[in-house]
Amino acid sequence: MQAPYDTEVTADVFAKAKNTFNCLIGQLTDTASGMLTHDRLEETIVEQGRELQRQLLQAHLDLRALRERQLAHHTRRHHAAGAAAPVVGSDGVPRPRLETGHHRLLATVVGTVTVTRCAWRAPGVRNLYPADAVLSLPAVRHSAGLAKLAVIETVRGSFDAAHAALAARCGNVIGKRQIEQAIVAAAVDVDAFYAARAPLPCTACTVLAISVDGKGIAMRPEALRPATAKAAARARATFRSRLAAGEKPARKRMATLGVVYDAESAPRRPHDVIAVPGGRAGQRLPRARPSAIRKWLCGSISTGPAAVIAKVFDHAEARDPGHARPWVVLVDGARHQLDLITAQAARRGIGVHIVIDFVHVLEKLWAAAWSLHPPAAAAAEDWVAGHALALLAGNTGHVITALTGQVATTAAHRRDGIDACIRYLTNNLEYLRYDQALEAGWPIATGVIEGACRHLIADRFDLAGARWGLAGAEAVLKLRALIANGDLDEYWRFHRARQHERVHQNDYQDGYSLTA
Repeated sequence: MQAPYDTEVTADVFAKAKNTFNCLIGQLTDTASGMLTHDRLEETIVEQGRELQRQLLQAHLDLRALRERQLAHHTRRHHAAGAAAPVVGSDGVPRPRLETGHHRLLATVVGTVTVTRCAWRAPGVRNLYPADAVLSLPAVRHSAGLAKLAVIETVRGSFDAAHAALAARCGNVIGKRQIEQAIVAAAVDVDAFYAARAPLPCTACTVLAISVDGKGIAMRPEALRPATAKAAARARATFRSRLAAGEKPARKRMATLGVVYDAESAPRRPHDVIAVPGGRAGQRLPRARPSAIRKWLCGSISTGPAAVIAKVFDHAEARDPGHARPWVVLVDGARHQLDLITAQAARRGIGVHIVIDFVHVLEKLWAAAWSLHPPAAAAAEDWVAGHALALLAGNTGHVITALTGQVATTAAHRRDGIDACIRYLTNNLEYLRYDQALEAGWPIATGVIEGACRHLIADRFDLAGARWGLAGAEAVLKLRALIANGDLDEYWRFHRARQHERVHQNDYQDGYSLTA
C-alpha cells in the first residue's frame, strides 16, 4: 500500500513537465500560430516535445529517488533495531551507512538528466548504489539508447556525420570521441552472442556454402601489422610535393571476411552458365543458378584469416553438426586461404568440396586471349567461350594441353597472360571440377563474399581520407556484419544483459538481475 503523501509527491515532481505541456498547448492554440507554416510547426513541436520528454524522464527519476530515500531510511531503522545489514557487497562487507543526495548525469536520446540516488557506505570499501543496479545504468555517462543510436548512425557513415545526426536528433549530448568509444564498447559481445546462438537446421540435401576473402583497410601507422609498419618505415618519399609512380599515400591492413549460407541445389549444364561461341540460339532460357539464403557474415581485422576461417567453420558446424549436408567452399585460389581451409576441415574431420571461383578463371582466360589476339578482336570472345565451356564440362586437362600448344606460336613478349593462365589452371587442377559441381547443383562463384567485401568494407571504410585505428575498425566491421545479418535488436538485448552483469550484478552478494 502506498504512503498517503505519494499522490502529492507525484504531482510535485511532474509539475514542471505539466507546465511545459500546457505552455505548448497554449502556443499551438494561440491565434499567432495560425499563421505558421507547416515546417515551423514541425520545428516547434520537435524542439519543445524533446524538452517535454526530457522533463518527464527527469520527473520519473526524481520520483524514484524520493521513494528510494524513504525506503532506505525505513530499512536503516530496521537495521539499527537488530536486523541484518541492508546492503552487502560481493566482497562480503556490509554497508550499513546511508548517505542520500548522490548525483550523476545521464545523457539520453531526449537530453541530459540527473539521477539522484542513495549511497550505502562502509569504511575502506567503495560505495554501493542499489538504484544504479535497478536502473541498470551504464558505467559511462551515455545511456544504452544513445549508444544504440550511435551504432546505427556510425556504421552507415563517418564519425563526423554520426555526430551531426545525433546532435540534430538528441541535442548536444555526446561528442565525437565518446561516439568512437561507445562503438568499441558496443561490439564487445558480438562473438559471444553468435557462439551462444543456435542456427535453424536444414534438410540434408541443402547445400552448405562457405566463402572467405580479404580486403585492405587504410590504417593509422600505429595500427599496422609489424611487417607492414617496418616496410612503411623503410620507405622514403621520392618527391617532397607529390607521390611518385607506384607510391601509395597510406598503408593498409588486410581484413578477412567470411560468409556461410544455405542454397537449394540447382543442377545446370555448361551452356546454362556461359553462352556457346556465336551466342545462344532458340527460345530456351538458361537454368537458374543456386540462390543464397540465410546468409551469415563475419569479419575481423585484428585477428588473422586463420581465426576468421575457424569462426566460419564453427558457425557452419552449428548449422550441420552431423556433417550430413554437402559442404561447398568457394575461394578465389589464394594459396594461403586454401591451406587454412583444408587444415581446418581435416582437423574437424569434415569432407568439403573446394571450388575455385569461375569468374576468376574467366579472368585468366581473358588474359590469355589477349596474348593470342589483337586488342578488341571479336574472335577473342568466342575463343574464351570455347575454353570456358570445356572447363565447365570437366575437360581442364584438354584446355591446359591446348593452351600449351598455342604458347609455341606466341611471341615471347606477349606470352605473360597465357603462361599465367596455364600455371593457374595447373596449380588448381583438383579444385576445377565444374562438371561435378554443376551436376550436383552447387554454386561455382564467390559473388556473395565479393558483394560482402564491397558492402561491409568499401562502402564504409573507403570514405575519402579515412584512416582507422585498430579498435575502431574492428568494432565497426563486426557491427556492420551484425546489422547485415539482421541481428542488431536481438544482439542488443544480449549485450545489455551482459553489460548489466559486468557493471552491476557482480557488485552485490545477492545480485541484481536485469528483468527487462
